[in-house]
Amino acid sequence: MTQQEDSFFSHLVELRDRLLRALIAVGIVFLGLCLWPGPGAIYDILALPLTKALPEGTKMVAIGVITPFMVPIKVTMLIAFVIALPVVLYQIWAFVAPGLYAHEKRLALPLVVASTFLFMLGMSFCYFFVFGQVFSFIAGFAPKSITPAPDIEAYLGFVMTMFLAFGVSFEVPVVLVVLVKFGLVTVEKLKEWRSYFIVIAFIIAAIVTPPDVVSQLALAIPMCLLYELGIIFARFVTAPPPKPAAADAWGEASSDDEQRIKDRS
Repeated sequence: MTQQEDSFFSHLVELRDRLLRALIAVGIVFLGLCLWPGPGAIYDILALPLTKALPEGTKMVAIGVITPFMVPIKVTMLIAFVIALPVVLYQIWAFVAPGLYAHEKRLALPLVVASTFLFMLGMSFCYFFVFGQVFSFIAGFAPKSITPAPDIEAYLGFVMTMFLAFGVSFEVPVVLVVLVKFGLVTVEKLKEWRSYFIVIAFIIAAIVTPPDVVSQLALAIPMCLLYELGIIFARFVTAPPPKPAAADAWGEASSDDEQRIKDRS
């Protein structure tokens, strides 16, 4: 076996070990949540914004045979992954860090932390503010001649879609910082594109949210504010210097190149 093949297989073994550690962390948290407070209680917390908006005495329904069992288990697994996310991200970071330049390491770690924080912030904003407003708005439009009885599996799908939409939308500052850092755009261009982004934000909000004004505004307005926040943070990052001419491409390796070669070997 050549040295290159040996290095390839060693990386595969390391990747397997990192994935196993991440899965074990998620599994431990999942088992702990199953013991306390339990999948049923966790789903009740997730459904609290909807149950508050339902008429008094109305409950959600489960149409499928195994739905009352599977849906709470899925919710518990999702919560376990979110809680164990720092461990999962650390395992990913520990695997890819040896292959990064020094300046890439300095940028990657803050971006990972900021991305995680903003994604959770988007989910929290959706749960604590948006859901209550949306469900109250919908309940106010429901005819008095019907009794709403939402299905728990349909509710889970709706919640997952909204969490994903708000979590990804809150990543706008990170995207802008990365674009400026890698020299793809400038801060001046981002300022020029501000009006276009506002239109795009409202179009995205109209597509991914329910057909009500409250949820659309609740997604579009934070996206516009986060765009401004991204411009502010983008001022503190610098674009990479121009690439050297082709004649210099075969010059001596830099200290960063030598360090990365050592880390990979």
